Amino acid sequence: MNSFDIIKTVRITEKGTAQSAMNKYILVADKRATKIQIRQAVEELFKVKVVKVNTMNVRGKLRRQRTKHAGWTSSWKKAIVTLKQGDKIILT
Repeated sequence: MNSFDIIKTVRITEKGTAQSAMNKYILVADKRATKIQIRQAVEELFKVKVVKVNTMNVRGKLRRQRTKHAGWTSSWKKAIVTLKQGDKIILT
């Protein structure tokens, strides 16, 4: 897998924006990626130094949209990446 396959997107949420003040960013990663692969991909793509990577698997939720039949959202892997003091990922 290359870096673009490992890091899918950056999650921009209210909680994630508050954590960016502490140099923590929330990313959506490939489910098969390890912490080491995520660290290398972030350092390569954003040209920053990663101090720590925390990961968790987020299960899909039961959702219903405009029908009486329910479906499931996709499961995904969340990666919380802590950067070295002074480094930033520009989200715009």
